[in-house]
Order: sequence, then structure tokens, then C-alpha cells
Amino acid sequence: MTGGRVVKRERVFEGKLLRIDREEVALPQGKHAVLETIRHPGAAAVLPFLPDGRVVLIRQYRHAAGGFIVEVPAGKLDAGEAPERCASREIEEETGWRAGRLVPLGSILTTPGFTDEVIWLYEAHELVRGEQALESDEVLETLEVPFGQAVAMVRGGEVRDAKSVAAILLAFARRHS
Repeated sequence: MTGGRVVKRERVFEGKLLRIDREEVALPQGKHAVLETIRHPGAAAVLPFLPDGRVVLIRQYRHAAGGFIVEVPAGKLDAGEAPERCASREIEEETGWRAGRLVPLGSILTTPGFTDEVIWLYEAHELVRGEQALESDEVLETLEVPFGQAVAMVRGGEVRDAKSVAAILLAFARRHS
């Protein structure tokens, strides 16, 4: 089977962060369906490692999640921006740490049932102090915890954000494979 083919597309919403398309699609088996797809520019997320082995997480207010959640620093790609550059930018903006070296962990499709968003995941090492520069809508605090505690926070349900779970567990697997 081959992939589906868009027969008709209608842009139903265009905002600052995302776009929503309604598409008539010829599915691989030949049937047609009308699907709504959220178009997202992509993002990068990074798990920063301090020299002593602790990691930097953030506790950030997320309106859509109903309050504060613990997650890794992350942000949306700017137009034409490489994921590595976005990861480096977001670490410094959100935590005040600058990465000397990034290690790719892979990428994830966040929710492929309705969005094309891809998040590239990284570890950051050789951190040096930079300058935190939060955006006006960012309400967060940084947490510096032992890496094992971050893994335990995933297992215990304290870290539930998908990109953060993936980054922490991929970093754990990288160390134990």
C-alpha cells in the first residue's frame, strides 16, 4: 500500500502557533475520508546534564494541562531554524544554562492521529552559565535533580509530558544499552 493522497484542502484556522486544515484524502486502500490536521512547525526538547550528573528540568505553568507540570526545556522551531539551534536556544532562554555539546536522542511524533508535529530530542552537556530570557507567557522555575530521580519521576507519574518522558527514558536507555 502507498500513502494517502490529498484530494482537497481547506485551511480552517491559522494562528500564531499552528494551522488547522480540513482535507479530503484518498486513503491507501482507495476509500475517501475527510480529516482535520493540525499543522505545527516542529519543536526541539533537551535534557540538560550538569557536570555532576544532575539534570535540569523545569516546572512550568501549562494552561492546557490545567496547571504546573514538570518537563524538559523545549520550544517551537522558528521559521528555517534547525532543531539543534532551537534546542540550544531554548535551554538558555528557559534555564539560563548554555550547552557546549548536544547529543541527538531521536525524534517523536507527538500525536500522529491529528497533528504533523515532530519534536527532536537531545541531551545537552558541557553546560556553562548563560542568561535566562523567559517570554512574557512563560511561568516556570528550574529544578536540578539527580538523573536517577528524573527517571523515578517518570516511573512515578510526576513527569507525564510525552516529550519529557521520551527524552528521559531515551537518555536512560543510552546509558544502559
